[in-house]
Amino acid sequence: MRALTWHGIEDVRVAEVPDPVIQLPTDAIIRVTSAAICGSDLHLYRVLAPYLTQGDVLGHETMGVVEEVGSDVTRLQVGDRVVIPFVIACGACFMCDRQRFSQCETTQDRDQGTGASLFGYTSMYGAVPGGQAERLRVPFADVGPIVVGSEHPDERYLYLSDILPTAHQALEYADLAAGETLGVIGLGPVGQLVVRLAMRRGIRVLGTDPQPERRALAEEWGATAFDVDDAVEGMRDATGGRGPDAVVEAVGMEAHGNPVASAAISLASRLPKGIAQQAIEHGGIDRLSALMTAIDVVRRGGTLSISGVYGGAADPMPLRVMFDKGIAVRLGQCDVRRWIDDLLPIVEEEGDVLGLESLATHRLPLDDAPGAYRTFQRKEDGCIKVVLKPELRRA
Repeated sequence: MRALTWHGIEDVRVAEVPDPVIQLPTDAIIRVTSAAICGSDLHLYRVLAPYLTQGDVLGHETMGVVEEVGSDVTRLQVGDRVVIPFVIACGACFMCDRQRFSQCETTQDRDQGTGASLFGYTSMYGAVPGGQAERLRVPFADVGPIVVGSEHPDERYLYLSDILPTAHQALEYADLAAGETLGVIGLGPVGQLVVRLAMRRGIRVLGTDPQPERRALAEEWGATAFDVDDAVEGMRDATGGRGPDAVVEAVGMEAHGNPVASAAISLASRLPKGIAQQAIEHGGIDRLSALMTAIDVVRRGGTLSISGVYGGAADPMPLRVMFDKGIAVRLGQCDVRRWIDDLLPIVEEEGDVLGLESLATHRLPLDDAPGAYRTFQRKEDGCIKVVLKPELRRA
């Protein structure tokens, strides 16, 4: 089959790889109909290169049609249309019983000291082949896959794999009531969905992003958006000097604004693999400008909800400021399956109330994935979200 494979820093290629097969009786195989490029995929494109091996299949936002099921699978049938959560969880361990699927004790990579395995996301999280491919093997197929109907196009459902529940969890962690004010740092795909979900709850939203088209899109959905240079002052002015009641940080480790950290990250990612891993795990730093903005702007006694992905072990944090302001902090990998019962009815409401079918700015054949990664990373051509269609062929 054809799949998007990693070959080096900023070097991804569509290549022929072996078809996935049933390995365990709890597996299923799906034919992929849509696979999105996520902002966290861009971390693999460059920063997390030391945890990848040539030929690794990328991608963790995937949906398709069930082609084959293992002998112990009872919930899925061949022909079912399914969305695949990016977190691989057993559904039966101590953590899964508590709906902390991202901490599944069965699929944890204990050698790395990390949580549940993830599709297409490096040796840090199980080195499981991803879904930017024609087919995908799905472990624990009676637990993860979300069966959906046939009345709507893929993009109505696709984001249930990651970014929609990630946005929902970020908003849950912010713990705001109608009439309160939420700041959103970063108006990429997750930030846009945070805006839309918050507006449904009657929460006032103040957002910021360096890209004017992303600010404009957030404002179409009711937010007030600021350029990054004006964000702190603008959000404070809009809240009587206090700052938002809670802030969602939806950017992560590759935020703009710190050239020194950027240079250090670039150097570390180019070291020999073993040395680079040690550097990241024991001395790694992230670009923290988005996080620092969030800490700065949230009001005293407010809540910081972090959905952006971070990997640095030595990130300097302003603990004095955080302690003095009495900030509550919630963060972590999304427990996707926990939120599906809340989200699926919203997704299926008449009129596409979250604008899911129009969120993607670029829809391309799988063969065009390498160029799409470059475009998305550089935020060129107004790119906000990319959806790949493996069944399409380049014209």
